[in-house]
Amino acid sequence: MTDTDCIFCKLAAGEIPSKKVKETERVLAFRDLYPKAPVHVLVMPKDHYANTAELTAADPALAAEVLTVAAEVAESEGIAETGWNLLANTGAEAGQTIFHVHFHVLGGKAFEPLLAG
Repeated sequence: MTDTDCIFCKLAAGEIPSKKVKETERVLAFRDLYPKAPVHVLVMPKDHYANTAELTAADPALAAEVLTVAAEVAESEGIAETGWNLLANTGAEAGQTIFHVHFHVLGGKAFEPLLAG
């Protein structure tokens, strides 16, 4: 399933180049164009789902694969041992600007805790 107007669907189809970090049959991980940390990789399913809720409801196995790839990216980028953040903005009020579900793998520097606990 794809959305012909979606920039991430075009990335997944290879219509727009990206700096790929990892790719499986169903998942693509690539470097963010505007990194917010020394390591900033986006991990997304190639199929179009608008957000995390839509993905997990429609295909829990794919959601698990995306998380597995995110952990593999953290390992390959050398941040698995020191710590890394996994962020998914879901909805406009949460800061989502591209409505194709994707996760940010962020690391390589110390972050202030967003939430206590």
